[in-house]
Amino acid sequence: MRIVFLPEALDYFNELTTILFEKDYFGMEDSALRYVDELLYDIKTTLPNRPKRKAPAYFEQFGDGMYYATFRKNKTTQWVVFFTIYQDKEDLVYLIRYISNNHVIAHFL
Repeated sequence: MRIVFLPEALDYFNELTTILFEKDYFGMEDSALRYVDELLYDIKTTLPNRPKRKAPAYFEQFGDGMYYATFRKNKTTQWVVFFTIYQDKEDLVYLIRYISNNHVIAHFL
């Protein structure tokens, strides 16, 4: 089993560190970086074990036949990871296509 991120999804994580720091969600840039690193680690290590749901039609703009799983980081923020699953020879591949959080996309779910 492999977890693979589209370049756009990885770019989002790079931007997220800056956004979290500049909007004062974290007082120190190191804290924002640690938060993003922990989120990435959580996705890479637990995604296949998480309950998945079929993504609503709105998210087809990011890919066909997508699923999503949620990752709660604190009592107010839940990250939503959208992905497709496919078989590559012997490997099951989870392709991460889009990431957002409940503050931005809750009304589409």
